[in-house]
Amino acid sequence: MARLSVVILNWNGRHHLERYLPSVVEHTSGDAEVVVADNGSTDDSLAWLRLNYPQVRIIRLDRNYGFAEGYNRALEQIESEYTLLLNSDVEVTAGWWQPLVEVLDANPDVAVVAPKILSDRERDKFEYAGASGGFIDYLGYPFCRGRILSTVESDQGQYDDSRDIFWASGAAMCCRTDVFCTLGGFDGDYFAHMEEIDLQWRMQLAGWRIVVEPRSTVYHLGGGTLAPSPHKIFLNHRNNLAMLFKCSTPLQRAVVAVVRPCTDFVEMVAYLLTLKPRSAWAVAKAWWEFLKWHGALADKRKAVIRTHKVQHVYRFSIIVRYLCGKRHFNKMM
Repeated sequence: MARLSVVILNWNGRHHLERYLPSVVEHTSGDAEVVVADNGSTDDSLAWLRLNYPQVRIIRLDRNYGFAEGYNRALEQIESEYTLLLNSDVEVTAGWWQPLVEVLDANPDVAVVAPKILSDRERDKFEYAGASGGFIDYLGYPFCRGRILSTVESDQGQYDDSRDIFWASGAAMCCRTDVFCTLGGFDGDYFAHMEEIDLQWRMQLAGWRIVVEPRSTVYHLGGGTLAPSPHKIFLNHRNNLAMLFKCSTPLQRAVVAVVRPCTDFVEMVAYLLTLKPRSAWAVAKAWWEFLKWHGALADKRKAVIRTHKVQHVYRFSIIVRYLCGKRHFNKMM
């Protein structure tokens, strides 16, 4: 049995498998296996995979469970000590997985380790949704070493140190399989977006560390630089509010309850002024769905293990700092 399983979640993604899987297969060997977990695809991606990469193990799910529950169900069938969750639109490089496993081997209190993620479109720049490790501000807005709001930095080696972070991008995160499963994995109700931050917040509350190891580098196509769809806006807002309710302290929840309705209302007005009524409605709908979830979220909050304080929440607003001209991570912090 391999010590590491690289698990790629696929849904009707033959075009991504054709473009990106060759690098994963080429650079993943030895004590690691490549697994494709298929979320009930209706295209010919599985037939193409069996024909061209018979050495790749397939986990076939009966329908599309989304990112969160799809990975939960896939990891139930993984027996490796470590699992590396990898998006289907990620190109890897030689020696990419060994530094991640080395960090986990050397640090028994680390649950997740992230590689440095660069953009596949502009290879000298960080990738929007991961960069060199993720953080979160007091109001729940995620940001990265290398990306603050819409400002994405060029990679000049300024974030090449390994260090503790708040979250690793779900596009490429290497975790202890048993910790992932013991803590319940991703919140399947999220479907997609924010589930990796939610899980890693719960991991830290349970005493685990999250680390970035930039000796490992991957290139992610991603969608962070594209205009977000109303459905993506809805999922991001709803799931972010749910995560804050489940994981934050009473003081932070109180601040969020006062400030976030104001900032989200401003965002809705901005969408309306730019003739994007569906995006404005997506924010309103997210709040409505979040309020409907309150009872279930209260039960989930009670189930969160809270043995440690989380150290890496940024104790201010990145929006305020951004408007004051602090648009790079090393200036922000």
